[in-house]
Amino acid sequence: MKQRMKMRTLSALALAVGIAFAVPAAAGEVEVLHWWTSGGEAKSVGELKKILESKGDKWKDFAVAGGAGETAMTVLKSRVVSGQPPTAAQVKGPGIQEWAREGVLANLDDVAAAGKWDSLLPPVVSNVMKYQGHYVAVPVNVHRVNWMWANPEVFKKAGATIPTTWEEFAVAADKIQKAGFIAVAHGGQPWQDSTIFEAVALGTGGADWYKKAFVELDQKALNSPQMEKSFATLRIVQKYIDKDAANRDWNLATAMVINGKAAMQFMGDWAKGEFTAAGKKPGKDYICMPVPGNKGTYTFNIDSFIMFQQKDPSAKSAQAHLAAAIMEPQFQEVFNLNKGSIPVRLGMNLDKFDQCAKDSAAEFVAASKSGKLVPSWAHEMAMPPANKGAMFDVVTGFMNTPSMTPKAAAEKMATAGAKK
Repeated sequence: MKQRMKMRTLSALALAVGIAFAVPAAAGEVEVLHWWTSGGEAKSVGELKKILESKGDKWKDFAVAGGAGETAMTVLKSRVVSGQPPTAAQVKGPGIQEWAREGVLANLDDVAAAGKWDSLLPPVVSNVMKYQGHYVAVPVNVHRVNWMWANPEVFKKAGATIPTTWEEFAVAADKIQKAGFIAVAHGGQPWQDSTIFEAVALGTGGADWYKKAFVELDQKALNSPQMEKSFATLRIVQKYIDKDAANRDWNLATAMVINGKAAMQFMGDWAKGEFTAAGKKPGKDYICMPVPGNKGTYTFNIDSFIMFQQKDPSAKSAQAHLAAAIMEPQFQEVFNLNKGSIPVRLGMNLDKFDQCAKDSAAEFVAASKSGKLVPSWAHEMAMPPANKGAMFDVVTGFMNTPSMTPKAAAEKMATAGAKK
């Protein structure tokens, strides 16, 4: 929505003074746009569908494949511009605010009040879900992005130690390659390239610098020695990615680690859903650890659904049921167990969750207190879409251009971070 899509004709019902989002009794249909199509993700969506249909409502699935949701957002824009928005759509971070400014979103305050969302959500989460003080979106979960997934059997066969620093990484990766395995499973897509890079940058520059560079878009931080060092480290990581990585989907890269073809993957904890779906156990079949250099820091990605204004009373009812169901303990538990994430709802019983999830939940709270909890810019949580897209271009351009120097890349990042 670089130009905010010129959708003023759709903003007759201003959000701030919009009609209250009532919860009629009639059942109806919800059309839900999302990009959860891989094994663990699809299973999670199926649980939400079951809960909604148990209330007598109908679920119309609108799945658009693509790990980072870029294709889904393109489809969503065309639907809204044509006057045919879905009932709900998976949207994240600043994108929520952009849609809210267009005046096309439903006011969820009544549902939120009935469910006591203000007391159940951390402020860092609820603030993202609101526009001008009104709830316009419902959060589903919290993902930690800066995870490393490792196959301990591959490390054992290679005589290597799972790394906690980039210096240790290079030593281990060399041994892994010499043993005939792929060191880093990766998919050469822009969002995956930047997922690695933001973790590298956080570990290299620290949380305070990260926030200046990728949240505040400070020009000095973007074109700095820390940024140059981050790109230099990325070049080292790139040496250990196999030649067939181009356009590989993230879940196929995860499968390489699951199947013992690769040793490591740097990916958010949605990857754990793939391990779970494959029947693998944490601590035994795979290891979850922070990306090298990232101990004590936490990059978060919150999945959420925005709700579009509906005229039909039955559609409003079903939409309210959907919003309420997402925040219920039953869904929060089942969904996140399948997805690999942790519940966004505070105070949840985590007895059924594995150690990776328990560690994630504890570190989420600890990083929040220490000031080292930062939004993932690679996953739509930190900056306007136009800047994010420009930075994607820089990172992927760097990875695809061996002659580009870290200094040149840092200069390009500053240009990408300029106000659009």
